[in-house]
Amino acid sequence: MSPWLTVVGIGEDGFKGLGKNARRALMGASRIVGGQRQLDLLPVCIRGERQLWPSPFSLEPVLAKRGEPVCVLASGDPMLFGVGASLARQVAQEEMHVLPAPSSYSLAAARLGWPLQEVVTLSVVARPVAALSAQLFSGVRLLVLSNDGLSPSAIAALLRERGFGPSRLSVLEHLGGEAERRTEGTANDWSDPAIADLNLVAIECLAEPDTPRLSRLAGLPDSAFQHDGQLTKRDVRAITLARLAPVPGELLWDVGAGSGSIGIEWMRAHPSCRALAIEADPGRQQLIEHNRDALGVPGLQLVRGSAPQALDGLEAPDAIFIGGGVTRPGVLDACWARLKPGGRLVANAVTLQSETTLMAWRERHGGELTRIHVAQALPLGDFDTWRQALPITLLDLVKPL
Repeated sequence: MSPWLTVVGIGEDGFKGLGKNARRALMGASRIVGGQRQLDLLPVCIRGERQLWPSPFSLEPVLAKRGEPVCVLASGDPMLFGVGASLARQVAQEEMHVLPAPSSYSLAAARLGWPLQEVVTLSVVARPVAALSAQLFSGVRLLVLSNDGLSPSAIAALLRERGFGPSRLSVLEHLGGEAERRTEGTANDWSDPAIADLNLVAIECLAEPDTPRLSRLAGLPDSAFQHDGQLTKRDVRAITLARLAPVPGELLWDVGAGSGSIGIEWMRAHPSCRALAIEADPGRQQLIEHNRDALGVPGLQLVRGSAPQALDGLEAPDAIFIGGGVTRPGVLDACWARLKPGGRLVANAVTLQSETTLMAWRERHGGELTRIHVAQALPLGDFDTWRQALPITLLDLVKPL
């Protein structure tokens, strides 16, 4: 089958910047679908019917014309945070032809002299700005697609709040067009200038001297989280996450999430990792919401309720952590039943009752039990001594395929 759908990436230089294949597709299309800005770039010689994307957005105007010669206009590279990726999930590869233009990232890297392979590319188009927090490290360069003209100010405010006020911002508007413009400054000195809606923010990250180091590896400082005392402590958290073994694209259930630390660190391990935090306490739910934004994973989904009832209807997970409620009737059984084959289950126990529950579970299902003892050196008069934290019993097992 020859492609009936052509997705054309178009830049600020409009029709004149397109290659011959893109021009030929537009000349032969019976319908051209795109945003107002892209459609306005076409000359009058293009005779196909022009149609705006509906609001709310839907692919239906394109899918309804399957088999007819249809063109979709997209900004730059349609497969990079673009409509091409959405269409590829609905249209077979052999039915669709994609003709990309240089992306905003490529144009920005060229203007700034930044090697693109060394830059972190992000988007806040219809996404929370808080997601940038997970990418903030001194020396890192970020290229961020803006949602609108207010995005640069929101990004500057986030940088100041996270201790990255000295970071340098370059806002590039209308890249590749006649109205291209650059505005520069530091986050600390950003004065909220008028910025066009079509812009990209380039950031050279630089932290204040006293900004905490928040590695993407497991084991963030306990002080990185707001909590009410129910927090899996740093060393135990690092061991627990090592057993959970986050892999890109996988889903974790953090059951009895407390402050959400396990789910948050799971998601920080890779941008495609996902997590559900199941928590019944309203106060702790608020802590989870604060922590997920502050640590750059606003996509962590909060499930308000108690296991096992709150687990009904949730997407089956690749891994489960049970930090609270081990002794609640049915929790372990419900989690084990819903875990994908080959998935990992890790449960921590502090009390004798919860430890007994894990030991009995191991007798039935196998797995590995580990006792974790952590002690810290603390003052005792004029001297120091070891202060032993409560020991943790950890059950780790893999569901048979």
